[in-house]
Amino acid sequence: MAEELSDALMEQGAQSVSVEDANAGTAQESPLYGEPGAAVEGAWPQSLISALCVHDADPVQVLAAACAQVGLESLPDYRVEAVEDDDWVRRSQSQFEPICISDKLWIVPSWATAPDPAAVNLVLDPGLAFGTGSHPTTRLCLQWLERTIRGGERVLDYGCGSGILAIAAQRLGAREALGVDVDPLALVAARANAARNQVDARFIDTETASDFQADLVAANILANPLILLAPLLAGYLRRGGRIALSGILETQADEVLTVYSRWFEMQVGGMDAGWALLEGLKR
Repeated sequence: MAEELSDALMEQGAQSVSVEDANAGTAQESPLYGEPGAAVEGAWPQSLISALCVHDADPVQVLAAACAQVGLESLPDYRVEAVEDDDWVRRSQSQFEPICISDKLWIVPSWATAPDPAAVNLVLDPGLAFGTGSHPTTRLCLQWLERTIRGGERVLDYGCGSGILAIAAQRLGAREALGVDVDPLALVAARANAARNQVDARFIDTETASDFQADLVAANILANPLILLAPLLAGYLRRGGRIALSGILETQADEVLTVYSRWFEMQVGGMDAGWALLEGLKR
């Protein structure tokens, strides 16, 4: 009933509500991935719900009213904590430090100092779009770009999010980079990030027709969308071009490999924390 109770807490006056696995970080943790096109796996065996209330609210009353709304006859185990004022901007920034992708490639927040000024340092702050370099799927793609780009390539970043892959491609020597995304806010963020990093990568939505022919395609999405997009992504690549697919759990790798093998000579290009990167050469 975690989702139902969360909705009720919001209706009863909570300012925000989050739900997580009560056993996160233990041997009983139950990973769930809400991937488009995949069967709904249900909820965690035990969920921890956190609700934030305004300072003069009665949080126990809010909880009691929410429980009554969803038909719970007794309150679940709970605790109440005060959230003291803080410098939330500074607190947030302290969670994001420079990220080492490789010896020559770093992701550096704008408020931090680059550990290696001689490296390729991408200036990127966390924002509305996915992709700061901290997630294994993004790291795998960045490492693939670094070892694959030789200079002068045309690169397509499909599902560009923050634009990090297109920006990295140009900083690593690609001649041209195009990013595509369905989210208009991602495109705004990507363009701003490109300007900050002084590259001329372009970013368009998926509805904008483009005859862009790429030497390299990187798509960091999820397994099911990647399977559906296989013919489209294959069409963007010239013969002999290379593709990298990420956002794929190790357990999903074989299925995606099978689909893309119709157009590409495919192999597993890397593993990181349970995620796989698949790479291929177009026949």
